[in-house]
Amino acid sequence: MSEKLRVDKLLAHAGYGTRSEIKKAVKQGRVLVNEQKIKDSGIIVNPAVDIVAFDGEIVSYRSVIYIMLNKPQGVISATEDGRERTVIDLLDPEDVLLKPFPVGRLDKDTTGLLLLTNDGQLAHELLSPKKHVDKTYEACVLGKVTVEDQLAFEQGVTLDDGYVTRPAKLTILSHEEREDDVISWIRLTITEGKFHQVKRMFQSVGKKVLTLNRISMGSLELDPALALGHYRELTDEEVELLKQHRAK
Repeated sequence: MSEKLRVDKLLAHAGYGTRSEIKKAVKQGRVLVNEQKIKDSGIIVNPAVDIVAFDGEIVSYRSVIYIMLNKPQGVISATEDGRERTVIDLLDPEDVLLKPFPVGRLDKDTTGLLLLTNDGQLAHELLSPKKHVDKTYEACVLGKVTVEDQLAFEQGVTLDDGYVTRPAKLTILSHEEREDDVISWIRLTITEGKFHQVKRMFQSVGKKVLTLNRISMGSLELDPALALGHYRELTDEEVELLKQHRAK
């Protein structure tokens, strides 16, 4: 990392307190840069070269964060909202410091994989219509999903506003008889992200999505060990695989 920044900003981002608290700590001699006490919290350091310590603890600094969240129902894909609980509210305070935001959105009642990051360039690449990044969902659908539906999805279906979707891959996992209805369990891969797209695609063939869960986005697959409402940071390998979308 070659980014240079003020000591107080570095420490604040790393969770060591507010700017004023850090300024006070500096005056108290609790902050060292390259084993030397500093007197000015505004001095510039390079985290890739300079060693910063707070109360004897070496400070580990990073400027970007990549989070895999298994989004539960009832929260919205936003950074803030005056009335609703957001996905940011699910994060620990130290993980909010770098201001991650959701890459794309899942509906309030949709669960599953949601990437949060402050890497704006990566987010742009993953969401760019030109990239056609795969998004795979598993859903419970009211009605019997048929081979005819599969063929229709492969060709693209017309939504309620006249938009014709790009070709999508629909896999029928199973059917279940329930009184007068049939429930279908399916997997669907789309390469775009129109508003309520999966639900509207099934509406176009006369069926209704009851539950929807995203299991992958591009090369990133939802960790099966991650419970609803829980999250973890991406591994270096997962980040590198995602970044390969930039080259496509």
